[in-house]
Amino acid sequence: DGMNVLFIVVDDLRPVLGCYGDKLVKSPNIDQLASQSMVFSNAYAQQALCAPSRVSFLTGRRPDTTRLYDFYSYWRVHAGNYSTMPQYFKENGYVTLSVGKVFHPGVSSNYSDDYPYSWSIPPFHPSAEKHENDKTCRGKDGKLHANLVCPVNVTEMPGGTLPDIQSTEEAIHLLNVMKTTRQKFFLAVGYHKPHIPLRYPQEFLKLYPLENITLAPDPWVPKKLPSVAYNPWMDIRQRDDVEALNVSFPYGPLPDDFQRRIRQSYYAAVSYLDVQVGLLLSALDDAGLSNNTIVVFTADHGWSLGEHGEWAKYSNFDVATRVPLMFYVPGMTTSPVSQGARVFPYLDPFSHFGGSVPQGQSKKVVELVSLFPTLAELAGLQVPPACPEMSFGVVLCTEGRSIAHYFNTSEGKVEQGKEGCDGTEGCSNEEPVALSQYPRPADTPQWNSDKPRLKDIRIMGYSMRAIDYRYTLWVQFDPSNFSADFKNVHAGELYMMDNDPNQDYNIYNNTSHGWFFKKIID
Repeated sequence: DGMNVLFIVVDDLRPVLGCYGDKLVKSPNIDQLASQSMVFSNAYAQQALCAPSRVSFLTGRRPDTTRLYDFYSYWRVHAGNYSTMPQYFKENGYVTLSVGKVFHPGVSSNYSDDYPYSWSIPPFHPSAEKHENDKTCRGKDGKLHANLVCPVNVTEMPGGTLPDIQSTEEAIHLLNVMKTTRQKFFLAVGYHKPHIPLRYPQEFLKLYPLENITLAPDPWVPKKLPSVAYNPWMDIRQRDDVEALNVSFPYGPLPDDFQRRIRQSYYAAVSYLDVQVGLLLSALDDAGLSNNTIVVFTADHGWSLGEHGEWAKYSNFDVATRVPLMFYVPGMTTSPVSQGARVFPYLDPFSHFGGSVPQGQSKKVVELVSLFPTLAELAGLQVPPACPEMSFGVVLCTEGRSIAHYFNTSEGKVEQGKEGCDGTEGCSNEEPVALSQYPRPADTPQWNSDKPRLKDIRIMGYSMRAIDYRYTLWVQFDPSNFSADFKNVHAGELYMMDNDPNQDYNIYNNTSHGWFFKKIID
């Protein structure tokens, strides 16, 4: 009678995972999920900022349609009364539940995480969340600080816990409730880490001795990077430990030893997250729900770890826009699972070594805006129609297209695009592209370049990622009427993936790019 859905979304997680080929990180539980899933290795967010990305993939509309590029407006008031993915499941008879950070809290989700539209009961937020930015990090001086790098003794934390631990406990509780009520459910679980501050149980540091941690492969600001493309990582500079380094604005750089410590703590936070995911999936097994629950695992965007001399998100590079994306669909990505079989036994990252190979892997370029139609199709619901060009007045439609037809096509065959295709646009054999965008207040890095408010946006960087290139145009933007002027190009970037996978050598100025321009404005 239809599958349940467990939708796991992580804050600021780039694909540094064993199942994505990372040799250093210990992520056995997420890797185990990947080994039973369809894994997309080229999945991209529509904007590398929490609120705009989440509102985009939860409504299935791009930021230019939600009109949210910052944190300060609610789409139902500001753009259009768009239905969300959980709302659609709710209207189709599902009990919809939200735990942790799913919508970005605050005005962008009406101070209610869009309850009651999207959720059957009020969303759960862990009580420990309010201490995230408190001075809870013990420094070398023995005093407490609000640091970026913040391994902690959990027993010393307020309440003796951390937000993601509480979210896992609540999600497990809800799984057990749903097991007894036998109602179909859509449970969204939003994890905070590895979002900054990098505050996690200190024992995870043991997994990553500092001598094993390298710098980014390209820790310098590329010579031909337009200044408008650079983000000056203000939020990191404001942390006590970084402030003490007295780093110059806007280009830094941070001292090498501190760069290694950030990277070490990011990895440690990922392994802490992996434990939470492992406990949650093991509880899905315990509740006897692994045979009839679709599991989706993704992130709202990535995070730069020193590449291009940048930290944090706030850019159009792959390190900021690329995300993990995998779908476990019992009977589709795995052979049918018998009732009570253990699919996800908990794996301890401190003792479990050796990765698992993903069940199915697609290199196709896909976008998070496609989550809504894809999940609807996988769950057997009617797929929301494609949006018309102007869709502000359309309550239910999607600007993404379902990627479910990639699941049963082996890599290497030419995609005929027949499956899951109803003759609408996007069914040709043309290579798919992912579109991302990022606003800026000025051509050069300012204090507000990372997160400009709507009224201060003057330039929008539209970025198109295909399998073999990334093409970005920074164009004039008028926030009063949300219009981009492609006749007024401030700067451009073009990176060819084959010989420049890290996007360090911008060849925009010495290439003819009429074809790219035509494609991006279509």
